[in-house]
Amino acid sequence: MSPFRASASFTESWEHFSFEVSDGVGTITFDRPDKLNALTFEVYADLRDLLTEVEHREDVDVVVITGSGRGFCSGGDVDEIIGQLLEMDSKGLIDFTRMTGAVVERMRRLPMPIIAAVNGVAAGAGAVIALAADLRLMAESASFHFLFTKVGLAGADMGSAYLLPRVVGLGRASELLLLGEQVDAKSAEKIGLATRVVKDEKLEAKTAALSRKLAEGPTLAYGTTKALISRELDMDLGSSIELEAYTQALLMTTEDHAEFYQAFTGKRPPEWRGR
Repeated sequence: MSPFRASASFTESWEHFSFEVSDGVGTITFDRPDKLNALTFEVYADLRDLLTEVEHREDVDVVVITGSGRGFCSGGDVDEIIGQLLEMDSKGLIDFTRMTGAVVERMRRLPMPIIAAVNGVAAGAGAVIALAADLRLMAESASFHFLFTKVGLAGADMGSAYLLPRVVGLGRASELLLLGEQVDAKSAEKIGLATRVVKDEKLEAKTAALSRKLAEGPTLAYGTTKALISRELDMDLGSSIELEAYTQALLMTTEDHAEFYQAFTGKRPPEWRGR
């Protein structure tokens, strides 16, 4: 990641969720299990700020987002958020909605893969956070629920109307966002919303294996691939081809590409450095 830092230091601990780093994997765990990990103003703000910091950490190559207990994230806490929002003026409301959107924008901008380990219900904002990840591993008992219209709001929230059609297609996205019906794991996998569905008891192990595979791989290539996928969503074909041509030419000068050739000719596994 970027080595350029100023005087501000990294946050040592996060009050509103758990964040642990081990062998290149940074794991964010929502930890309000009694509320199915419902979000508060403070959780949103901490998540936005952590995603900003992670981009500059040299010890994180992959991010995992999951929840404790039975839920992944049930969205905004009705008691702690909705009631207060009804009392806010327009300025306060736009500040809030921009903050929630910033979480998704920074997830997509982050130059490293993000895995959502969906261990239970992912509803409302929780569903969008999982959607914004690059890969979604889903427990058999888990579900998605884009329920915004069920509470009288637009189904388009936090970038969902931009991301969801690009993941599952316009027709499916229209169905999910307009009707707000729950999607079980089997259906999510069928329409491409879930990358993979695994047995509940194997979710943690499967997530660990996938995150380790990514952290030990050519991380510069992974980060560049993610950046191009995001940037090319709104480009024409000619612009995309030109961008990819310049990017590939640049990556051909990297240590990892040279290491691939040396490993191939030496008949050994490559030792990736992310450089």
